[in-house]
Amino acid sequence: MCIKTVVALLIMLLLSTPVLAKRFSSQYCEFELPAGWSCALEGAEWVCQASSKDRQKEAIIILAAKHRGTQDSLESYEDYLKKVKTFTIPGGKTQISEPKYTKSMKVNDQTWIDSLHMASEVPGFFTRYLATVKEDLGVAVTFSVAKDHYDSYKGVFDNIINSMRVFRNKGATSGVSVLKTNEHADGDLPIFIPEDGTAGQRQGKGKSAGAGAGATANLILIVLAAAGVGGFLYLKKKGKNKKKK
Repeated sequence: MCIKTVVALLIMLLLSTPVLAKRFSSQYCEFELPAGWSCALEGAEWVCQASSKDRQKEAIIILAAKHRGTQDSLESYEDYLKKVKTFTIPGGKTQISEPKYTKSMKVNDQTWIDSLHMASEVPGFFTRYLATVKEDLGVAVTFSVAKDHYDSYKGVFDNIINSMRVFRNKGATSGVSVLKTNEHADGDLPIFIPEDGTAGQRQGKGKSAGAGAGATANLILIVLAAAGVGGFLYLKKKGKNKKKK
């Protein structure tokens, strides 16, 4: 066999060998990340995106967890996610989501509430929610993808979800948002206020707004909304940085 043939065969082998995904693990959840993706802890949430700057504006994954309140249950999560979500976003505009489905699903022996909305957190983006409870934690993972890229990312997100495991490591507290009455672990993170006024909004460290901010029932809204809002702000920040350049 000539050298050229050997080289050609080696190149074909390299091109046909799949790039191995890497395992991401937080203090409460782990899954297989696609090749070229990475995660970073930002405040109280984990943010996962493609390493390529050109693809970061296409999709984002946010993970959030908190200590369970009395309203943190699969039934409460399902009931909340079935409803149309109406938010006031920066600029005073009203944003109304389009719920596509909400269902219960089991992944690696853990039951999750799985829901898909259009424009529920980020305008022009589909957001898929997965929410569950594990011992004393409420856990939410959101997958947001630009409408034009939804089909190409659906399989990617399905693979991530199929590899997902949730657990309770009581020796680790970093990355778990400890929510007490109207306090959020990351005091600077704003929470958009639904028009029914059921969720509080942080306006800076030590300050809160909204009479219902301290209600136990609001914790479910915070853990689910914080992830999507974090994605909105993260993508917004990326866009601003790009314009400055």
